[in-house]
Amino acid sequence: MKRTIFILSGLLLIVVTSALNNGNGAAQQEADSLRALYARPVAFWPRPDIDSGAVWQEFAPILPDTMLPQLLEQPQIKLGKTLFFDPRLSGSNQISCSSCHDPDLAWGDGRTVSLGHDHLQGSRNTPSLLNAGVAHKTFFWDGRSASLADQAVNPIATHHEMNMEPALLSEKLGKITGYRKLFQAAYGSEQISIDRIVQALAAFEGTIKSRTSRFDLFLMGNYRRLTDEEIQGLHLFRTKARCMNCHNGQYFTDDAFHNIGLTYYKRKYEDLGRYRITGNAADVGKFRTPSLRDVMLTRPWMHNGLFDNIEGVINIYNSGMQMMKPRPGQEGDSLFPRTDPLMKELHLSPEEKKAVVAFLNAITGVPYKMRRPELPQ
Repeated sequence: MKRTIFILSGLLLIVVTSALNNGNGAAQQEADSLRALYARPVAFWPRPDIDSGAVWQEFAPILPDTMLPQLLEQPQIKLGKTLFFDPRLSGSNQISCSSCHDPDLAWGDGRTVSLGHDHLQGSRNTPSLLNAGVAHKTFFWDGRSASLADQAVNPIATHHEMNMEPALLSEKLGKITGYRKLFQAAYGSEQISIDRIVQALAAFEGTIKSRTSRFDLFLMGNYRRLTDEEIQGLHLFRTKARCMNCHNGQYFTDDAFHNIGLTYYKRKYEDLGRYRITGNAADVGKFRTPSLRDVMLTRPWMHNGLFDNIEGVINIYNSGMQMMKPRPGQEGDSLFPRTDPLMKELHLSPEEKKAVVAFLNAITGVPYKMRRPELPQ
């Protein structure tokens, strides 16, 4: 009897082992098939699943930037960098642009919302300045600024940010001998004006870019730089996960505005987004699509900074964020938010969600360690 049980146990072990091997073999076969699809020039990749009407561009690599150290020595950019890190641009002499856009925090601040003058909190998450000068045509979550220079003057003047009267800043900096020399080198005269200040800041901010990631190396032909799981995530990003409808091109953004269902209409955290700029009811709850370059370094996420767990963010999109139903009395409200039709339930499995996160890690590079300048006296 014992011999029979032993034989049956052995047979069961063989059956289970065989099933596991067959399962592993099928999984590896699928991984090999995906690698064969993507381990070749991007022009030969399968076309992504894009909804009708969605504007998209194919991925493109960020090449290594060997000229950045020399670029930072150009007079206008050097002036802009110095201004960027100088707290004397604020009314209190305690807050610089780098207080909210810290190079050690992927050019953000790591906070839920920004913190400025007198420890006053803003209402939105600080966007990273990474790729701001190349990925976007408008700036801030609601697109209210049309240029980097205009974007630069806004926080200087805002009470709960740097709280500095722009008209007084020129006179303040003009009393600093070192700045007169820097403006002479940058513009050919010692004249200091708010226009010159923000132009220099914009010139420096235009140099703040993502570095080459493993995904970029993969795009450039080094096909061993992505794991099988990361390639699965890349495929899901382009297909079932529907990410590429909004996050595409070299900088993983369509630079458009969408309502993904986080408006919190008539509730705590309400933010009507781009509507406050355009006055168009169709823009209620719309915010600019952020670049996903270096996304794993730019937490917390979303315009309100309420999401600090990337798995939670994936779950939000997996749910489809279907439009909430109007409360009694809101049925005819023209400002009731309407979720973008691009938002659909995804039905991603736990393994698929894990693969998407793995891909997001692959498009996150090693940050550039920028030395802070010595401030002029």
